[in-house]
Amino acid sequence: GEDGAPPAPERVLFPPTFSVSEIKNKQRRHFMFLRWKQQQRKGGRGPPGGRAPPKAIPKTIENQRVYDETTVDPNDEEVAFDEATDEFAPYFNRQTVPKILITTSDRPRGRTVRFCEQLSTVIPNSHVYYRRGLALKKIIPQCIARDFTDLIVINEDRKIPNGLVLCHLPEGPTAHFRMSSVRLRKEIKRTGKEPTEHKPEVILNNFTTRLGHSIGRMFASLFPHDPQFIGRQVATFHNQRDYIFFRFHRYIFKSEKKVGIQELGPRFTLKLRSLQRGTFDSKFGEYEWIHKRREMDTSRRKFHL
Repeated sequence: GEDGAPPAPERVLFPPTFSVSEIKNKQRRHFMFLRWKQQQRKGGRGPPGGRAPPKAIPKTIENQRVYDETTVDPNDEEVAFDEATDEFAPYFNRQTVPKILITTSDRPRGRTVRFCEQLSTVIPNSHVYYRRGLALKKIIPQCIARDFTDLIVINEDRKIPNGLVLCHLPEGPTAHFRMSSVRLRKEIKRTGKEPTEHKPEVILNNFTTRLGHSIGRMFASLFPHDPQFIGRQVATFHNQRDYIFFRFHRYIFKSEKKVGIQELGPRFTLKLRSLQRGTFDSKFGEYEWIHKRREMDTSRRKFHL
């Protein structure tokens, strides 16, 4: 340049199909990439006083979700009819009052026992029964005779709760879940005081397909109809990428505008393994849905609930 000033850096114009990754030399590639970034920043702003380009929404597995043809339209008449006549209709029509038996695999150990006790403080009108050698097949008729509407079985492996079977009575269906990430009350930082006897609100997030609807109805029908808002307790089943995260909170009004929440616990994660018509039957059960990993998990963006 004139006056001995260093020449202004020339603007690098890459051909439209060019990719920086084609440059073999690592330092050069990095330098060109930074150069290109810089240009983007300069060029991307548009004319002074112009509008900034709209912010790109980052792609996530969820928002790139493969469309599922069974996603339920809230106004679908067929779904409405099915739900008016399915096994949960008596609950939703308020003809039954939830009464839950929580039981375990045979001779449960410490952690599973504590988990069942804590779960029974989350679900009103639930009763814990520890199994000693009694087959599930025999428990079910006794439950039905005593007006239990649901049976929850907590299975364990090496003293750690790792499975949950949810059986709706008297006619089913029965869902098998793998259970993981169980945290008991003591293991959650800054837990609130013990839950009260109030009936909690229930929040079901993201159960959008037909299968998701069925599972959501199963969870909903474990809880009594009219939550006692005065207790400010909330049970949440949040479905994300087919993992169902369970949390139990109490919220606290700090002022008219501010609300704080305290986690009460326990917390756990469920993954549906199968949904079976009728009550628990490991031999002759008719399955509506089974998770078959090799066939179903073809895309990381395909979800079933």
